[in-house]
Amino acid sequence: MTRVLSADWVVPVGTPPIEDGAVAIDNSRISAVGPAAELGEGERFPDAAIVPGLVNAHTHLEYAVYAGFGDGLRFDEWILVHMERKARIEWDDYLAIARAGAASCLRSGVTMVGDASFSGAAAVAAADLGLGGIVYLEVFGQDETEIETRFAANRARIEPDLTDRLVLGVSPHAPYTCSPELYRACERLGIPTVTHLAESEAELDWLRAGEGHWKPFAAELTPPVGTTPVRHLPREGLLRPGLVAAHCVKVDEDEIALLAEHDISVAHCPRSNALLGCGIAPVAELLAAGVTVALGTDSPASAPSLDIFEELRTAVFAARARAERPNALSPDRALELATLSAARALGLDDAIGSLAPGKRADLTVVSLAGSPYLPWEDPAAAVVFGGSPERVQLTLVDGEERYRKGETDWHELLSSAADARGRLLRRETPRPSAAPAR
Repeated sequence: MTRVLSADWVVPVGTPPIEDGAVAIDNSRISAVGPAAELGEGERFPDAAIVPGLVNAHTHLEYAVYAGFGDGLRFDEWILVHMERKARIEWDDYLAIARAGAASCLRSGVTMVGDASFSGAAAVAAADLGLGGIVYLEVFGQDETEIETRFAANRARIEPDLTDRLVLGVSPHAPYTCSPELYRACERLGIPTVTHLAESEAELDWLRAGEGHWKPFAAELTPPVGTTPVRHLPREGLLRPGLVAAHCVKVDEDEIALLAEHDISVAHCPRSNALLGCGIAPVAELLAAGVTVALGTDSPASAPSLDIFEELRTAVFAARARAERPNALSPDRALELATLSAARALGLDDAIGSLAPGKRADLTVVSLAGSPYLPWEDPAAAVVFGGSPERVQLTLVDGEERYRKGETDWHELLSSAADARGRLLRRETPRPSAAPAR
């Protein structure tokens, strides 16, 4: 049976917005996008826009309740705080927190995530709530046997939850915490890969000269290599098409050219970069060089929330502030970073990221009722500057309702996550001896 949703505007992304538009859905696929006069009104959402399901290209769902921990600390100190807190909880807590993270994403109109997962709990949580994603299991250290131990154990734990919408990936954490041999072992798996890259001055200081506050952990970190992370990886033959690099704040013109040359996608997380004092990624320069840039919230460990709308606005503000020009990043381009470009970064743009016949029926309905953006002038700008989780009316994943405002009840789930946060705050634990883990 065909289901039709209509609204004041349909913003397909990739094709022009449609005033008084509609989307027709057959089972899990979009069958038509066009004027409501042609497709019918079906379920009508007044004062609203229908947009593609948003794609959060870089998350850590297992840190959904870590907000505020270590705020104001240096990047290296902040990581140690999170290592200490994370050691205080067990699998059930990881799972409760990840479920809260998945719920926050769906409430924010997100239908697909690229999640770097420490324990694998993100996969179980996403499966439980119907959130799509690539779950990149994290590995750390200098020994490539991490693939046979930590990665294999976490993979076995989440294998029953993997589907064609919830896919396995791997995340060698960063060049300063993973050896080239471990990166190569990850590459041999032949699965989607994400790494943290050039996020902070601290990692550059360590890799270039072994300087900074990580010296007590030197035995577990990559020895200094005399250059930056973006130059180090290609020197080791470790930049390859399909790799997603989170952050890329500390990159120069030549390094941007290297990212473009090797077809590396960048997951841009402006709120995290700002709150940690890491800087502003050169988004306009990356885009001009032809790099695929996707938007990610990172996690509430380093950003205040999983609110993708706040990330959209921050991306626009930061790009314009860095370039000192108001056209450095437009609202419609920003929206593309959180939809079609993010899908492209994850290798999924043939299936999601825009509203088009044949694509999966992932979509979000955003109401602008009561906002300063009505009557409408530019629907993309209205969504980017006026949208919020509170304004999301409906989130569909594969045509199935996964969130409807006023009806979806996650009270018990959120209560369990709050209890886990209490344990993170109260329980004492020894100082960690492992390499930094995000």
